[in-house]
Amino acid sequence: MPRPIWSGAISFGLVTIPIKVVPATENHNISFRQVHLEDMGRVRYRKVCELDGKQLSDNEIVKGYEVSKDQLVAVTDEDLAEIPLPTAKAIEIVAFVPAGSIDPVRIGDSYYLEGDGQVAAKPYKLLRQALQRSSKVAVAKFALRGRERLGLLRVKDEALVLHSMHWPDEIRSPESLAPPAVEIDDSEVDGAIALMDAMGEEDVSRYTDHYREALEELIAAKAEGKQPAPSAEAAEPGGQVVDLMAALNASVTQARESRGEGGHATVHEMPEPKKTAAKKTARKTPAQKTAEKTGKKTAKKTTAGTTAKTAAKKATPKKATERRKPRAS
Repeated sequence: MPRPIWSGAISFGLVTIPIKVVPATENHNISFRQVHLEDMGRVRYRKVCELDGKQLSDNEIVKGYEVSKDQLVAVTDEDLAEIPLPTAKAIEIVAFVPAGSIDPVRIGDSYYLEGDGQVAAKPYKLLRQALQRSSKVAVAKFALRGRERLGLLRVKDEALVLHSMHWPDEIRSPESLAPPAVEIDDSEVDGAIALMDAMGEEDVSRYTDHYREALEELIAAKAEGKQPAPSAEAAEPGGQVVDLMAALNASVTQARESRGEGGHATVHEMPEPKKTAAKKTARKTPAQKTAEKTGKKTAKKTTAGTTAKTAAKKATPKKATERRKPRAS
């Protein structure tokens, strides 16, 4: 487990729980250095003042806020330290709400909360069991890395987890992103649900980052002076879906086969596509009607003539056979 990044206490009402904050996730991204391709020399960034051209050290640099295009205000660490921050050393729970009432788009980074010492054991367990039994989560305010944040406390296995949350005014409205109004048939919705059932899975821990794995293989091959193995070309994305029901049916079949379920998957049967309003209201032109009538008459004549010829052929051999038979004496 990594080192704690913050220590303080959880407080709700008169209850205080000493805790340490530990990152709940880790970054497995592969990072690169910038190098000069000709001689592989490192390319570094230098902090240089644009007015006098002098290279600066970190202790010569402070934060600056751009009030206007030509005016910057310097803000030092001492200035920030003097700002009153009630949640500087506390995760202050302000409300308990149903777990389903929190919009997932508001949730950010995750941290484990570790009880700090024996004194934290009982109140820590009390809060954990109360959250579990009530099926609620706690909304809290806390300070981390120089700013106050909104947080969400919930239970994961035997531990408490703190998620940082975006403030309400940081969430953009998705209204302008909605697609234009279209008609969706009930059978299409049923087909989509059948596909969801076929693709259902309770454990998603088996999925891995294939791109990172391929990148690691590439780096290992180049480090050994080998030529990287050619990768399979990605399939081109399909064009516009014309028959949505056909696509849903094919997707369900593909999902069943990928799981080795064949035709015994426990999913809803795909409904037959209903006729669309356009098909119901479409009328045939007079020329189409005349052509259909002519075709039907011709088909009837052809069928009748074929039947008569067939019957005649069958009857002729019988008569010839009867003539050849010798008369009884």
